[in-house]
Amino acid sequence: MYISSESLIVILFVGLVAGWLAGKIVRGTGFGIIGDIVVGIAGAFVASFLFPKLGIHIGTGLVSEIIYSAIGAIVLLLVVRLVRSGGRF
Repeated sequence: MYISSESLIVILFVGLVAGWLAGKIVRGTGFGIIGDIVVGIAGAFVASFLFPKLGIHIGTGLVSEIIYSAIGAIVLLLVVRLVRSGGRF
């Protein structure tokens, strides 16, 4: 998978927004705003790689990228919470 420098900047920006949004949706993780943003950036990378491979297409443009990244960040926050709490929510 090749990521151009423009794509990387968009993924980072979208990851910031998605991390903040995921932190608001998934409460009680205890990561704070910086941790949620970092998880959001990681979720944006996962979503930008995984969703096209799975054939999931919501739309085009920046709004769909934010939705993809927010979904990826929410899933990642839930997985990290599950691992941190020892298998309990």
